[in-house]
Amino acid sequence: MGVFGGPQLRISTFAVSLIVWLCWFLVLNGVDGQITHPDEVKALQAIRKDLIDPNGNLRNWSSGDPCNSSWTGVLCFTRTMDDGYLHVRELQLLNMNLSGSLSPELGRLTYMKILDFMWNMISGNIPREIGNMTSLELLLLNGNQLTGPLPEEIGYLGNLNRIQIDQNHISGPIPKSFGNLAKALHFHMNNNSISGQIPAELSRLPLLVHLLLDNNNLIGYLPPELSEMPNLLILQLDNNNFEGSSIPASYGNMSHLLKLSLRNCSLQGPIPNLSNMPNLSYIDLSMNQLTGPIPSGQLSVNITTVDLSYNDLTGTIPQNFASLPLLQRLSLANNSLNGSVPSIIWQNRTLNESETLEMNLQNNKLSNISGSLILPPNVTVSLQGNPICANSNLVQFCGSPSAIVSHLVVSPNASQCLPQSCPHPYEYAPASPVPCFCAVPLLVGYRLKSPGFSDFRPYIHQFEVYLSSGLNLYLYQLDIGSPVWEKGPRLRTYLRIFPSYVDTNSSLFNKSEVLRIQSMFTGWLIPDSKIFGPYELLNFTLLDPYRDVIVPSSSSSISKGAIVGIVLGAVAGAVTLSALVSLVILRLHMKKQRVISKRRQSSKVSIKIDGMKDFTYEEMVSATNNFDSSSVVGQGGYGKVYKGILADGTLVAIKRAQQGSLQGEKEFLTEIELLSRLHHRNLVSLVGYCDEEDEQMLVYEFMPNGTLRDHLSGKTKEPLTFAMRLRIALGSAKGILYLHTEADPPIFHRDIKASNILLDSKFTAKVADFGLSRLAPVPDIEGVAPGHVSTVVKGTPGYLDPEYFLTHKLTDKSDVYSLGVVFLELLTGMHPISHGKNIVREVNMAYRSGMIFSVIDDKMGSYPSECVEKFITLGLKCCQEETDSRPSMAEVVRELESIWQMMPESDTRFVDSMVSEASKVVTPSSSSSAAMRNHPFVSSDVSGSDLVSGVVPSIAPR
Repeated sequence: MGVFGGPQLRISTFAVSLIVWLCWFLVLNGVDGQITHPDEVKALQAIRKDLIDPNGNLRNWSSGDPCNSSWTGVLCFTRTMDDGYLHVRELQLLNMNLSGSLSPELGRLTYMKILDFMWNMISGNIPREIGNMTSLELLLLNGNQLTGPLPEEIGYLGNLNRIQIDQNHISGPIPKSFGNLAKALHFHMNNNSISGQIPAELSRLPLLVHLLLDNNNLIGYLPPELSEMPNLLILQLDNNNFEGSSIPASYGNMSHLLKLSLRNCSLQGPIPNLSNMPNLSYIDLSMNQLTGPIPSGQLSVNITTVDLSYNDLTGTIPQNFASLPLLQRLSLANNSLNGSVPSIIWQNRTLNESETLEMNLQNNKLSNISGSLILPPNVTVSLQGNPICANSNLVQFCGSPSAIVSHLVVSPNASQCLPQSCPHPYEYAPASPVPCFCAVPLLVGYRLKSPGFSDFRPYIHQFEVYLSSGLNLYLYQLDIGSPVWEKGPRLRTYLRIFPSYVDTNSSLFNKSEVLRIQSMFTGWLIPDSKIFGPYELLNFTLLDPYRDVIVPSSSSSISKGAIVGIVLGAVAGAVTLSALVSLVILRLHMKKQRVISKRRQSSKVSIKIDGMKDFTYEEMVSATNNFDSSSVVGQGGYGKVYKGILADGTLVAIKRAQQGSLQGEKEFLTEIELLSRLHHRNLVSLVGYCDEEDEQMLVYEFMPNGTLRDHLSGKTKEPLTFAMRLRIALGSAKGILYLHTEADPPIFHRDIKASNILLDSKFTAKVADFGLSRLAPVPDIEGVAPGHVSTVVKGTPGYLDPEYFLTHKLTDKSDVYSLGVVFLELLTGMHPISHGKNIVREVNMAYRSGMIFSVIDDKMGSYPSECVEKFITLGLKCCQEETDSRPSMAEVVRELESIWQMMPESDTRFVDSMVSEASKVVTPSSSSSAAMRNHPFVSSDVSGSDLVSGVVPSIAPR
């Protein structure tokens, strides 16, 4: 007898194998035999082979049929074509941390309509074979690392609607063949290295509405033929080099145009007459060499923004700006305009609390104001640098310019609801008609690429109506996170989309609604808006309850589970029982694995650190738009640094360790505990950390003005004056002195460099990146400490102390040497090592030959020579090869304060004029040395903590 009964239940091994094979074949391919075309299966396999997938997002591409097995990101037509096969309709691989390259085999997917690889790290060229994808409508490759030229073959994709290749490294010219794309509506090619002349052939495009080519290397002239494009709404060409070219007069006849942005394009000649553009809402022609007067014709009543700053315009300010009811920003700064300022522009303007008018007229030749001197609420007029301010008490016009504030939107407060009643990932829907409605939202990273305004606040409700109606949602289902202005200017926000309220059980979207909303974004099915312009999807994040939502496959109406049931039901009882036993074993194995997983989680080291927030991985994902590449603000050996926005709207910098640099968990938390003790005005503050999901992240306060190296390299608009550089030097020295003398325990930084000195919104220097720091030696049992730490040499070439390099002995003087190199960078603008030349050697040679001022950075402007000479002498002393010849950090701070006291009153006043109102700084009198000693920037006490509690002046951005 058999194990499970009599002979009637026996079945051959071959029969069992045959049944199992048949079962799996039907599961994978469906009962009606629908399968993906073999050529497309091979193409997908080749595509997968050329991609690097560290997160395993494409792990299910290794088995089954693509269309029937729901391969990640593969969407197929639901019915076979005439050839009897299923075909791939979309490839949706948005934001999956993929790298590698694009396979030429993409060209085999000839039925595909949407190709979406946005926000990954894919490199290499765009394959020419994409030109074979004749059905393609959306080509979405933005936010990668693609290089090489644009294939001419793309220009023959007759169905192409949208090209998004922005934020790559694509070079070479725009192919003339792109003029054949008769169905194209959107050309988004900004932020690349595209070069050459804009082809006049683009004027043949009958439907194009958005032409975004800003931040490239385009040259030549502006084709007048672009004015012939019948439907063009946005022409954005900022930061190219059309040197010697002028703005064609025909551009003034583009009757549909909403936005004309030609900032920093080396354009010359006059501003064309723009009065024949009835829909125009946004004009930016700043940072060119435009000449002549501002045209006096009547502009469109839709105008919100006019920026003509940094040109060579002459004549008077026309009064036509007075009849622009929606005007938010008028910038005519840094021109040669003369005569009167017509106050009629701001008179009789009644603005509600969300509306503002900012007029920047600085640095012209304006001599008076005609009319009323009374500014209505929410109106700012800046006239600094004009003759009118020389002998005038017009404080409201000539005082310190107010810092430009990014207007953030904070979600309604749900604090009246009990937090414990809405456990993570559930959240209270802020605008729900039912109080404290608890539901799980969809999280959407969303960015306006070219908005038609400068201030978002008056348009918030209009935006909510536009987006909720475009998504077929109730208005209360949409919550807008705090928007942030980014370079472009572009406006990024995080959307939370909540389920509609039916009853208390309606706290989740159903699967079909999740897929519908997702497809609205990924298919660009939300109608375009004139005022909000084109948008881009940064990520579409599904929280835990939605994680199992997958794209539906094109399988037949009978489910795979039913197929398995039918097949197994037809098998003899012995096989059925065997299958059940197998399932029980499998179930027990999975349960065991879950127990093991929970044990692993429970074994995590738990350290509670006062003042440090322990962030969850989900909070970090939310803050960074799922770590999308557009949030990256820096990168080093440790990993990438992301700009993030916490749930309360706080901007932070999130330093995420890459796999190879992960520490042991105990060591990681010990480092955090150490960093949590560092509290000083000139050290970047640690806000918290994340240590879960095999991730290690440090969360720091965000420094909006970037690194000192950025400013010295000319990457910023305004150069640093000598007074600002001296202030940065002193702040940096104070921070390091604190590490050496008052941190507990003391710390040697070991990697001081210009890129590790960050600048906050007021240009206060803050030392960052303690990843290589080492604890200073502590006294032994007899109270005697060695003068150094023996360690493997680490640091950055050009900043390394020569003695440390040779002896491996790290001392406080090693940091002094590195800081001395930074001082020389501040004075010269040079890199520590460039083209084989060392900054210390070069400055020393100039100093000894009496040619020291020949190496001073000419971008610094005028400076007091005596102060500069003392500063450069200090820098060279810090860089002495002999350790004992270098000053201590306390002596460095004392010398810098001495140099500050020597500064002319005008320079110190200039620095103080840029201090925010909150600092409450009193400018010292030049007639009183005692007053100078009491200046809040100068202290006789040179300990590292002297800036912690005292009032310190802060410099606002110019």
